[in-house]
Formats: sequence, structure tokens, C-alpha cells
Amino acid sequence: MSKGVTIDRAHIDRVLTAVQQMGTRCPLEQVAGLCPDLRDDQVFLAIDYLTRSGRVCLTLDADRTYWVLA
Repeated sequence: MSKGVTIDRAHIDRVLTAVQQMGTRCPLEQVAGLCPDLRDDQVFLAIDYLTRSGRVCLTLDADRTYWVLA
């Protein structure tokens, strides 16, 4: 039996702070590098939550790169 991915408020806040500190949009893959204490799946779940709650904007460009902006 595999473990499910877990995310808590601290992870979400950590990702939001990292994105806000960038001060500009950044590639989604780069966000994981800003939070080395979190696994990639935790970062992606946090971005998903933050996008759905309207705290960050996630866009896809013509080169199929996802960008995050807080």
C-alpha cells in the first residue's frame, strides 16, 4: 500500500512566501527549487491549492511552460 501525498498549511504558506519573494512570475519547476525542504509533489499540491483559492495565478505559455505569479 502506498502513502498518499500530504500537504498542510505550513507547506502552503512556505510555497506562497517563496513565490511572493520572487517578486515576478517564475516557472513552476523553479518553485520546487525555492522550497528544497518540500518534495515536488507537495509543492505542486500547494500551487494547486493556491491557484484554486486565487492566491496565485498559474498560466501556460506557447512553449508549454507553466508560470506562477503571486
